[in-house]
Amino acid sequence: MSVYNKALHGFSSFKVGSAMIQFVITFIVAFIAESFVEPKACKFAVSLPFDKSKEINFIVTFAFCMVPIMVLIMSVYGIILMALMTGIEGSIITTYFKTVGLNFIVALPSQLIIVGPISRMLLAKYIKPMTQKQELNV
Repeated sequence: MSVYNKALHGFSSFKVGSAMIQFVITFIVAFIAESFVEPKACKFAVSLPFDKSKEINFIVTFAFCMVPIMVLIMSVYGIILMALMTGIEGSIITTYFKTVGLNFIVALPSQLIIVGPISRMLLAKYIKPMTQKQELNV
C-alpha cells in the first residue's frame, strides 16, 4: 500500500532513506492499529450468519470486516504523513474521502488475492511447525 500511495502522489520526492524511515513508522502504526482492530473484526465476523463449515467463507467475511476499518484508520495516518511531507491542497475532508476510496479499491482485492494467501501460507509453514515442536519438547 505504501508503494501504491507513493505512486498516486508521484515519485519525484522519493529518497531511499526517507522511504525506509516512513516504512518502519508505517509498519509500527499499522501493527498497533491491527492489534486493536483484528480481535473486534474477528468477533464481528464470527457473529455474522454465514456457512462456517468452509474456511474460505470465514476468510472472505473476515477480510470484509477487517479491511474497511484498517483503511479508515490508515488513511488518517496517510493524510497526516502527507500533510507533514508535502502539505494538503484543498479540503482535508475531501482529501480524506478521496484517500479512503482510492485505498479501499486496492486494499480489499490485494488482501483477498495476494496478502492474505501469502500470509496464511507463511504462517502455516513456519508458525504451526514451531508450535508443534514446542509441544513435543514439553
